Amino acid sequence: MPVAVVTDSTAYLPAKLMAIHRLTVVPLTVVLNGAEGLEGVESFPADATRALSGRRVSVSTSRPAPAQFVRTYRRLLDGGADGIVSVHLSAELSGTVESARLAAADFGGRVAVVDSRSCGMGTGFPAVAAAEAAAAGVNLTDVRDAAQRAVARTTIYFYVDTLEFLRRGGRINAASALLGTALSVKPIMYMPDGAIVLRDRVRTVSRGVARLVDLAVEAAGEADVDLALHHLAAPQRAEALRVALAVRLGDRLRDTYVSEAGAVVAAHAGPGLAGVVVHRRPDEGG
Repeated sequence: MPVAVVTDSTAYLPAKLMAIHRLTVVPLTVVLNGAEGLEGVESFPADATRALSGRRVSVSTSRPAPAQFVRTYRRLLDGGADGIVSVHLSAELSGTVESARLAAADFGGRVAVVDSRSCGMGTGFPAVAAAEAAAAGVNLTDVRDAAQRAVARTTIYFYVDTLEFLRRGGRINAASALLGTALSVKPIMYMPDGAIVLRDRVRTVSRGVARLVDLAVEAAGEADVDLALHHLAAPQRAEALRVALAVRLGDRLRDTYVSEAGAVVAAHAGPGLAGVVVHRRPDEGG
């Protein structure tokens, strides 16, 4: 049996991709005003956005326990998998990678863990690349390497209405939050080394969308690309990105996926998020 590929619920993979590539997803946990649920199973984006709209808000998230990964890995290996590559959201944002590595230590080198240094489809595209390599019948090391190469070819930018939710969750520091909200500007963020960093500031939502388009085109370079467009309670912003990028990228745009981000990202970014993930396809022979 080929190498199995595991990821986590923050990859926000379209159901079609999950089915085609037989990806296994381990969910994170979201706690909304005291109610705990597994992301994508018991807790969904609308739940988080409703909670965040309240005056008294208590929202937190937690990584999967190592035992959750142990159970998942054991099931896949007992089911005949030759090995497992486990691709997860940035270690700068969550302890999920650490939990996966602790669990992997129980399996004597049969599980390789990859830090995507991203989130959303910034994690999903490397997981898909790993699954494609696994389907070609290559070994564990080559599947892991395929995921790591995809990490290097994937870039994420996102717009948020406010940095307050990222500050509350400890994903950025107070100084960055103050800078991002000065003069009522709208922040655009990116993740150059796995941490969330302020990239640009714009005055309006429309300028934010336009700037995301420019940054995505710049990230694409001359390569053929796949795109993922994420939003939180803002489908019109994702649609504006889709239309503009289709025009700008033309024939170089291959596959496009549009989805609402999940409850974990909602808890930390807040409603109004719009994001673009650019995955540069490798050249022929590379």
